Amino acid sequence: MASERLQKIMAASGIASRRKAEEIIAAGRVTLNGKVVTEQGTKADSEQDEICVDGKPLKRPERVRYFLLNKPKGYVTTVSDPEGRPTVMDLLPRGTERVYPVGRLDYASEGLLLMTNDGALAQTLMNARSHVPKIYRVKVSGKPEEKAIRRLRAGVTIELEDGRRVKTSPATIRLVEDGSQARGERRVAGGERANPWYEVTLIEGRNRQIRRMFERVGHHVEKIKRVQLGPLVLDVEPGKFRELTKREVEELKKVASEE
Repeated sequence: MASERLQKIMAASGIASRRKAEEIIAAGRVTLNGKVVTEQGTKADSEQDEICVDGKPLKRPERVRYFLLNKPKGYVTTVSDPEGRPTVMDLLPRGTERVYPVGRLDYASEGLLLMTNDGALAQTLMNARSHVPKIYRVKVSGKPEEKAIRRLRAGVTIELEDGRRVKTSPATIRLVEDGSQARGERRVAGGERANPWYEVTLIEGRNRQIRRMFERVGHHVEKIKRVQLGPLVLDVEPGKFRELTKREVEELKKVASEE
């Protein structure tokens, strides 16, 4: 973390306003790595340096973290589970800053899941008005007729878990080779597979939406894997994770704010 003025760090920690912090520094009540500091322009790194006021260390700010996780099947997308099932939290190492899953993938689904403690970004991404595109690979039991796919593309009425009936937003759906195929590769000719894979792009993310959509046109979904969320592309093995780059965070925030 970049160095900042002591009074700014103290204000951010909630100990005092910046003006009051300056008075505390001038009074010789602040130490930086064990040495008394009275100069107002002194800078420090709140994550690396030990800053004390009246001998008591300032609480270190929680770092904002962003992880891309490849959720395997058999994990629930919650912080804890009353049934004792493994959760996505179990896939992160102990000692990691407390982060939370953004959105959810159901127990049988897999793929890209964003984990962060950036509450503002998480709230924006999960907002019903947020239309950040999400891309899934979906394996279907039986081959839907083209008219069924056209219905799904236009939007179909599904029933939610609370009994409400809603019409889904238009979706982009195309036939693909398999669940691991990269975008832009050869499209499968119709009829080559009895249980085909589709790439489905949604701009909304209701609970079990894709399963309910295909069930609405008479087809059971066998597998679901999310492969992209906005600018983020799945690129780690199941059960593994990586931290987002600074550029990825910036791009994700930009897309979320535009939608």
